[in-house]
Amino acid sequence: MGGTEAFPDLGKHCSEELCHQLDFLPFKCDACSKIFCLEHRSYKSHNCSEATVKDSTVLICPICAATVKTVFGEDPNLTMEKHSQTANCDPSNYVKVMKKPKCPVKGCHELLTFSNKMTCKSCNKATCVRHRFPADHACVIKSGTAAHDLKQPARTFAGSKFLEFLAGRNGSECGTSSTQVSSSLRNSDKQIDKEKIPTIKP
Repeated sequence: MGGTEAFPDLGKHCSEELCHQLDFLPFKCDACSKIFCLEHRSYKSHNCSEATVKDSTVLICPICAATVKTVFGEDPNLTMEKHSQTANCDPSNYVKVMKKPKCPVKGCHELLTFSNKMTCKSCNKATCVRHRFPADHACVIKSGTAAHDLKQPARTFAGSKFLEFLAGRNGSECGTSSTQVSSSLRNSDKQIDKEKIPTIKP
């Protein structure tokens, strides 16, 4: 029974034999269901007899990076030694678990973290934020064509006869002399200038 004369139901005494401290915010052990103070709330501090069921402390194996559950009352070093002698302790798994991924772009050693990782929608390759664009990580689209080999759409300007002239050649004038090509370009420029000059009717 806890509390004071004015508030007899306030707080409870610790169940530890050598303690019995009155705690106004007591803890109830989820294994043995007894009441304890702040100092004796853990399984180990009050030698809980039911801790083997509830204890879920684990250790990380330094050989295979696997999680090993500790046995209540057993030395953790002994538990780890037993694990290392089993077939589940695979040293090759340590590199897979502990090795942090890096950006695959050549010369980039940026670690791929939660906030610095982008996945390309074309090649599904994970890169850092700086190399997220297809042209920056040598992206290969599903068809097998590299992103930098794709033809970019030509810039068009409204009313530009010069680009129409180049588009209409289709390589048929590749063997013509530079004088003929220059003359054709000059005629095209004059035609453009005439279109720009407004016509004033009397």
